[in-house]
Amino acid sequence: MVKPNPSTLNFQGGVLDGATHFYAVRVYYEDTDLSGITYHANYLRWFERARSDLLRLLDIDQRAAIESGEGAYALSEVNLKYLRPARLDDDVVIETTCTELGAASCRMHQIAKRDNEVLCEASLRVGFISLDGRPKRQPAPWREAFKTLMNT
Repeated sequence: MVKPNPSTLNFQGGVLDGATHFYAVRVYYEDTDLSGITYHANYLRWFERARSDLLRLLDIDQRAAIESGEGAYALSEVNLKYLRPARLDDDVVIETTCTELGAASCRMHQIAKRDNEVLCEASLRVGFISLDGRPKRQPAPWREAFKTLMNT
């Protein structure tokens, strides 16, 4: 696999390469504290944006599912490990893979990298829920789309 160059990635959707989604972000002034280091909560935002754009690339229409009353994805569990700081003007790539797929949820792994240096890792679980908040089976076509992200 050829590692994407952050400066050539589409900043509005990323790219799928096999079982991995690559999503580029740049650290802006608003992302940092007074020392120019990325505020810790911004990794959660970047990871969420990457997952949202990944769903779009998989032709999963979250808005239509919500508007039709079918359901929505919700983060049910997340574990972050901060390893190095991202700094003002850094180009960061978020790598996302699916590590486990269930009927109503999936586990994902996300990594924020600057060049080859891992800045932050996230292990998480996303569940599909009805609009009243109860777990619900993911639509079959969506499960099939997630299978393309499995590293098996």
